[in-house]
Amino acid sequence: MDITFKNVSYVYQRNTPFAHKAIEDLSFHIPSGSFVAIVGHTGSGKSTLIQHLNGLVLPSEGEVTIGDYHLTSANKPKNMKELRSRVGVVFQYPEHQLFEETVEKDIAFGPENFDVASEEISRRIKEITPAVGLPEELLQRSPFDLSGGQMRRVAIAGVLAIKPEVLVLDEPTAGLDPRGQKQIMDMFYTMHKKEGLTTALVTHSMEDAVKYADHVIILNNGTKYMEGKPEDVFTQKEALNKVQLDVPEMIQFLNGFENKFGEKIPFKRQSVTEVAHSIQRFIKGAES
Repeated sequence: MDITFKNVSYVYQRNTPFAHKAIEDLSFHIPSGSFVAIVGHTGSGKSTLIQHLNGLVLPSEGEVTIGDYHLTSANKPKNMKELRSRVGVVFQYPEHQLFEETVEKDIAFGPENFDVASEEISRRIKEITPAVGLPEELLQRSPFDLSGGQMRRVAIAGVLAIKPEVLVLDEPTAGLDPRGQKQIMDMFYTMHKKEGLTTALVTHSMEDAVKYADHVIILNNGTKYMEGKPEDVFTQKEALNKVQLDVPEMIQFLNGFENKFGEKIPFKRQSVTEVAHSIQRFIKGAES
């Protein structure tokens, strides 16, 4: 599903003395099947932006288009339930939303709410649990008896079980150790590729944005500050520093390597292993 924001603004507590404009005149397009990272500091408007993606809020001004759904201040589609069945949202600390007696029931809650047949729900659970790293023997256990990482995977499985076409990730690795962060993000990226999802990742991690996203939107004070491919956006050190954002470590390393050795290794979103191979080739060339 394509996503388009056209001159979108949103004001909290509109027409009151406490009115606050959270986002202002946002316009961008996310093509179907792409992975976009939305980056910015606290208060930049990231959370407000993603609440528009499944109609949790409607624009105060402008228009949001998600597939065939058009959202404006004057137009709330009658089939919002259908929209929300196609846009899955993983909020920060999703494990706080668990409540059922068993893991299986918690995963099933979302699709049941969207009137999916019980046989289909069972099939989805069998498909999704191994994909998120949950052993089948956990299905009949209480989610509250699991580790924190397992609880998060249960909550994520519940979102994936509705089979969304758009996956919205709001700081999905918050509170996890580095290993857990990598496992969760790799899992989302695999799912994104396998299912052809349109994925929107809200993150403070420049490293995640540069590693997984094919498009980046940087917000500042509710407005769009920069937008483009990671390799174009994250090499603009001065522009990033103006909004207190750092250049990702990989790009810093490549810049430092060039400054020290006079050899430029172009940034192409390589893995650490690929960069190491480039350096090995440079050393062999220098020795010969």
